[in-house]
Amino acid sequence: MYATNTLWVLLGAALVLFMTPGLALFYGGMVRAKNILSVMMQNFYAMGIVTIAWALVGFSLVYGPSVGGGIIGNFKYIALGKMVNGLAGFSHLNVSPSAVMIFQLMFAIITLALISGGVAERMKFSSFVLFGILWLFIVYIPIAHWVFSPEGWLARRGVLDFAGGTVVEMNSGFSTLAIVLAIGKRRGWPSEPMKPHSIPLSILGGGILWFGWFGFNAGSSLGMNSVAVHAFVNTQLAAAAGLIGWMIYESVRDKVVTPLGAVSGAVAGMVAITPCAGFVSPMSSMLIGLAGGIICALAVRLKYKFRYDDSLDVVAVHGIGGLVGMILLGCLAEKVVDPAGANGLFFGGTHFFLIELLAVAVTLAYSFTMTFIISKLIDKTIGLKVDQNVEDRGLDIIMHGESAYNAN
Repeated sequence: MYATNTLWVLLGAALVLFMTPGLALFYGGMVRAKNILSVMMQNFYAMGIVTIAWALVGFSLVYGPSVGGGIIGNFKYIALGKMVNGLAGFSHLNVSPSAVMIFQLMFAIITLALISGGVAERMKFSSFVLFGILWLFIVYIPIAHWVFSPEGWLARRGVLDFAGGTVVEMNSGFSTLAIVLAIGKRRGWPSEPMKPHSIPLSILGGGILWFGWFGFNAGSSLGMNSVAVHAFVNTQLAAAAGLIGWMIYESVRDKVVTPLGAVSGAVAGMVAITPCAGFVSPMSSMLIGLAGGIICALAVRLKYKFRYDDSLDVVAVHGIGGLVGMILLGCLAEKVVDPAGANGLFFGGTHFFLIELLAVAVTLAYSFTMTFIISKLIDKTIGLKVDQNVEDRGLDIIMHGESAYNAN
C-alpha cells in the first residue's frame, strides 16, 4: 500500500498543478484582450515563487512540529530535510512524506494564483511579486498549519476541512476582498462595459479545473481507499449540481442561460464541496453543490451593491463558496462515510457544528485583516496600481512586452 498510496498522491499533485494553467485560461478569457498575458503571468509566477519558498522553509512551517500551542510549525524540515522518519502527526499514514510535501505545495500555488483574478487588469506585476511572497508567509502558511497540520490549534479542536474550504477557498476569497479594497477600482468600472474577450477560452479553462479538481479532492485522502472514492464521486456530483444551480438562477433572474455562467456554477459547486468531499454522502454532496451554485451566483451581485471591483468574482465564488461548504459540512457530515470524521448538526453533532463556525470566523477575520495590512504597506511603498496610461493601453504590451493577439 505504501507504493500505491504514494502513486495516488503524486497523481493528485500533478492534477492540482494542472489546475493553475487551467485557472490562467479561465481567468484569461474573462479579461479584455489587452490584459490576458498579465493575468496568466501572475498565475505562472505563483508556480515559481511558491515552489521555491515552500521547499526552502514554507513546508516546514506548515508541517513541522508546532510551536506556540499550534500557531506555527518549526524549522525541523527546512530545505526538505529530516523527513525520512515521517511527518509530525502523520505516523498513521502509509505514504511517502515527500509525496505529501509536493501535494500540499500545489495547494499553496493555486491559492495565491486565485487572488490574481480579483486584481486583474490593474495591479503592477512588481507589486504582485512582492505581495505573493509576503502573503504566502504571513497569511497562507499560518492558516494551513492551523487546519491541515494535525498539530495545528484548529485541527486539535476537531475542525474538519477535507481539501481546503478554509485554507484555499475562504482564504483566497477574503484575501481578495481585502486587496481589491486597498487597490481600488478599474478606471471606468462599473459604468463602462468590461466584457470577457474569449468565453471559449474560459470554458476550456473551466473544463481543466473540473478535471484537476478530482486530484484536489480525491487526492486529499492521502491514500487509495474508500474515502478517496467518496471524494471523487462527490466532486463530480457537486460540480454538476452547481452548474444546474447557476443555470436555474440565471433562467429565473435574466431569462437566459449563459455558457460562462454554467462553467462558473460548476466551479462554485466544486468550491463548496471541497471541505466536505470525504465526509458527506453522495446525496448531501448534490445538495451542497446546488447551494453553492445558487448562492455564489447571488453573491456576484454584492460587488455592485457594495462597490468593490472584484474583477473576476473571486470573492463570490471562492470566498462565499468556501464559507457555504464549511457551514454545510458542519450540518451534513456523517461518520458512516469516514469514521475518522464527525457527525454534523443534522446528525446530532452540535459541538462539531460550532467548531466549524469557529474555523470560518477565524479564517475570514485573519485572512482579510492581514491581507489588508500587507496590501496597504505595499501601496504606501511601491504602489499597487498601474498608472492611467498603462491601464488604458493594457498591461500586456507595456508591462510584459508582448501581446496575446498580433494583427499580423
